[in-house]
Amino acid sequence: MDVGDGWKYKLAKRAAEEIQNRMIVNLGIGIPSFIPNYLPPERRVFFHGENGVIGLGPSPARGEEEENLCNAGGFPVTLQHGGSYCDSAEAFAIIRNRHIDMSVLGALQVSSQGDLANWIIPGKKVPGMGGATELASRAKKVIILMSQCNKKGESKLVTTCTLPLTAKQCVDMVITEMGVYEICEEGFKLVELFHPFSIEEVRQRTNATLMISNNLIKRNDS
Repeated sequence: MDVGDGWKYKLAKRAAEEIQNRMIVNLGIGIPSFIPNYLPPERRVFFHGENGVIGLGPSPARGEEEENLCNAGGFPVTLQHGGSYCDSAEAFAIIRNRHIDMSVLGALQVSSQGDLANWIIPGKKVPGMGGATELASRAKKVIILMSQCNKKGESKLVTTCTLPLTAKQCVDMVITEMGVYEICEEGFKLVELFHPFSIEEVRQRTNATLMISNNLIKRNDS
């Protein structure tokens, strides 16, 4: 079932619900970068960029970009009141010393053990792993935002990752266009199901052990 491109913003909006007041949060490039646009103004959160910014704000309006202010992916951002700059070494020290409360990343595959593969498809050129390993392994909570399947229609929720790993047993939650999954000892647990999908459709597009929460939430919000 095709839901268009709106699912990307839906994922960012749902992930924003996991962010609590006064958290320090690192956002990966792509879908996670939309999250600041969905936080209520009264929620005080410090977004961290491994390029050396603490206090990233929402995306600027077109024409209001500051050429010297960007996130780790090189995309223009704003700076919150009270935000600050530091060098990249200090930004990574913040990550490695476990001061990041939450990291929200994209992924190519997530295994039922919580292993993450998100930096390379063998044979394709990439700029490098960046801060993915540190963020995945050192953040207090790791949330993945991704499509349920890749362009070939293959599930990205798998029993064992076949792509090179970024970090092992690091993922706590996965949010796709189909629903929200928690990682538990038995595998993936579906805790929220998004409209217009059914449980059977989720099973068909999950290539791993899948459990359904006894308290499954069915969401029909946009």
